[in-house]
Amino acid sequence: MIRVFKHYFPYNVVLLSLIDLALLFLAGEAAWRLRVGQIGSSNGPLVDRLPELSGFAIIVWLAMISVGAYGPEALRSIRFGTARLLVAVSLGVLGISLVNFFLPGAAFWRSVLLYAMVMAMLVLIGNRLLASRTLGLEAFKRNILVLGAGERAARLKRLSMQEGSGFAVRSFIDLGDCSPVVAEAIPRASVGDLGHFVEQRGIGEVVLALQERRNALPLKDLLRVKTKGVHVNDFSSFLERETGRVDLDTLNPSWLIFSDGFSAGRRISAAGKRVFDIVVSLLILVIGLPLIIVFGLAVKIDSSGPMFFRQQRVGLYGQTFEIVKLRSMRTDAEAHGAKWAEENDPRITRVGRIIRKIRVDELPQLWAVLKGNMSFVGPRPEVPAFVDELERELPYYAERHEVKPGITGWAQINYPYGASIEDARHKLEYDLYYAKNYTPFLDLLILLQTARVILWPDGAR
Repeated sequence: MIRVFKHYFPYNVVLLSLIDLALLFLAGEAAWRLRVGQIGSSNGPLVDRLPELSGFAIIVWLAMISVGAYGPEALRSIRFGTARLLVAVSLGVLGISLVNFFLPGAAFWRSVLLYAMVMAMLVLIGNRLLASRTLGLEAFKRNILVLGAGERAARLKRLSMQEGSGFAVRSFIDLGDCSPVVAEAIPRASVGDLGHFVEQRGIGEVVLALQERRNALPLKDLLRVKTKGVHVNDFSSFLERETGRVDLDTLNPSWLIFSDGFSAGRRISAAGKRVFDIVVSLLILVIGLPLIIVFGLAVKIDSSGPMFFRQQRVGLYGQTFEIVKLRSMRTDAEAHGAKWAEENDPRITRVGRIIRKIRVDELPQLWAVLKGNMSFVGPRPEVPAFVDELERELPYYAERHEVKPGITGWAQINYPYGASIEDARHKLEYDLYYAKNYTPFLDLLILLQTARVILWPDGAR
């Protein structure tokens, strides 16, 4: 994994994305040369068109990130990945056209963009075919050694076998801390010098996965491995990095206190985040006002009741505030109290199903962002009744209120459904990861990938 602003990315994904970026630049250059050759003009010096080439490559590349072109599904399936690439390139070209509209002459000619779009699709698909057939994902996986043979070690084994995993377990060492669950684990007594063993196996990281650490921590072994230049990680930190969530099953207060995260430096970035929230929410509210009016009238015509739905939600530091959305349910939907949303929920109106799918019902929430009760990115705010129940059922649930709630969040792009306490538990793990590892870069990543959720609304209910 490569760490970028406290967030981890698999080596294979980073390498593939950088190659894609270079190929997009070359596709833009090839499109330019083809077009000027057709009209009999001179190519001109490369340096003169570097801004246009760089703009084309970066905008399309960001569009690829936003639609999930580097997600596990897109990397595993050429057909699935090609569909995402087509949408990304199309969105990228639209973005470039928008730039050219506001800054005339800042982008390629339309004819060059057409050629660049076709060439970009060819080279991007070719890159994926080449990578999958020659190197494969295994070539980029890290080799790890697991110290432990119990259920925690078995969890790592199962995680390594999942498609898209970024690591491979080369050996398990049974330290005798519990009854072994992993059958292939090697007894510690038969290994000898653990540092030498790690060097021989080409191990890049050692993960401590003991069931019981008291009086069982192999300090001598860990020191020997560390002096060999091999990274040593504990079980909870390894899971956090590999899964992008904080594992509640192994979480304890001491790990939260002593692990990396919750940096005081976020106070500086919070000011920039607030400026972004004000400017963008005001802009979207002005642009989206016609949509709110049109769909609001449709809501009124479709069913009796108010155009807007108002509800109290729990926000920063557990304080309540009012949220406003376009009404998508019948007026008696919560006559017997708040309840979880269901798939094919009978309380949703005909127009409500449409506005939920295209997320138009969320637009009025921007008023809460403008007022400062919410942000664009953060854990989704819940109703007080649900919060009271979840705080009783789930440990550390109150910690998610240490950051301002948001319209979209890390949980929303990674775990779209939230219709039960068990779903809320999974979402809490992602919310804690966000609260612990917040950076402006992570916010940008979430905003880009929210486009994927909007375009492929598998999480809308």
